[in-house]
Amino acid sequence: MGNKKLFRFCLISLVCIGLMGSAIAGFAAEKVVKIGVIGPFTGPAARVGAEIKNAYRMGFKDISYKIGDYEVKLVWIDSEGDPEKASRAYIEAAVREGIAATTFDWYSGVGVALMDLTARYKIPHFFGGGATDLINQKYESDPEKYQYWEEGKFWPIPQKLCKAYVEAIEGVIKRGMWKLKPEEKRVAVYTDTKGWGLTFVKAIAQYFEEAGWKVVSEDHFPTEETEFYPLLTKLKSKNVKVVAGTISSPAGFASLIKQAGEVGLKSLIIADGLGWIGEWYELTGNASNYVLDEIPQWTTKKAKVFRDRYKKEWGREPSASSAGLGYDGAGFMIEILRTAYDLYGELNSKTIHKVGHELVAKGRLTYRDGILMKEYKYTPETCPDPVVGKEYFIYPVIQYFNGKGTLIWPEEWAEGAQLQIPDYLK
Repeated sequence: MGNKKLFRFCLISLVCIGLMGSAIAGFAAEKVVKIGVIGPFTGPAARVGAEIKNAYRMGFKDISYKIGDYEVKLVWIDSEGDPEKASRAYIEAAVREGIAATTFDWYSGVGVALMDLTARYKIPHFFGGGATDLINQKYESDPEKYQYWEEGKFWPIPQKLCKAYVEAIEGVIKRGMWKLKPEEKRVAVYTDTKGWGLTFVKAIAQYFEEAGWKVVSEDHFPTEETEFYPLLTKLKSKNVKVVAGTISSPAGFASLIKQAGEVGLKSLIIADGLGWIGEWYELTGNASNYVLDEIPQWTTKKAKVFRDRYKKEWGREPSASSAGLGYDGAGFMIEILRTAYDLYGELNSKTIHKVGHELVAKGRLTYRDGILMKEYKYTPETCPDPVVGKEYFIYPVIQYFNGKGTLIWPEEWAEGAQLQIPDYLK
């Protein structure tokens, strides 16, 4: 072979080798793991969905969407707050997108419906917002089948949280700050027709009854409802002293609270979840004064940094219970992905589920770097719920005044603040 031909052959060989190397490197860099984030991105609770989506974006942006040599792609699964629509969106993500795991969601009814799909497709789900005990009952009926939903709750059943309202109210009664005769202890409960709401009202009604209260009304209505004048007029005629419930639609909640003032309802209102979106005060104004809620607070330095960063990036005040929990959900999800990568060298449904099933569900892998709770932890005794307690998952009771929430329970956290009773109830 002549020198020129030899030179040309070597040059072509080098170019080919270089191209092959680039192709191989490019192929290696293209490893992608897809994580589905479930939320009500449209529908009545779309504002909540926006905070969840933004929080997950921020969490994964912090790691540049990279785990080892994998790029993390977030796939948005819009539940629309409807179990049937959520199921269709989930199947689409599972079949066409090839998601390896899912995280979050908001509605209890959606969670109940998706449990069977996670079992069918063997895709692990982490940190859902659906709190209803129907999820717990379904999981306990067949833990082997529903192991893909083992850590599927980021919100414990209402029974573990809502008793705090009754304890806070009974505390001021026992201290003589609210003088009520036994026959005056009348309470009404309300909710939109969702799994979480139904579980909540049953639980809080039971706690009130155990404390000597009479439940005189239990009312259910659609999530889209914004006309509450007939209901509130009825409750006024029954002379209820406390009205306790939850609504998943911000517009519905705001309407109920404002209309309560308009009809002259003289009751202490428990509005569990009013603060689920950051701009709740813009919707209610001072009609929300004296209202009780159970919402995590921006108490830690990290939480306040996140709150300010969120507001700067998205132009809205975030809610701790949606954006804050969403950010912690993203952080714990990242910890699981990193652990799966470190242990097995690859990220897929199988390796991610092994970490969830063998480490997270058994309390061997917890998350202590969150902004809201000291530690997120699951154990075989609590799954699919997280461990609840002051050192773990807990929501304080707050009372709203002029757009701000004052922490009033647990008493040792309240720093002297106490539940205030409106003058018209004294």
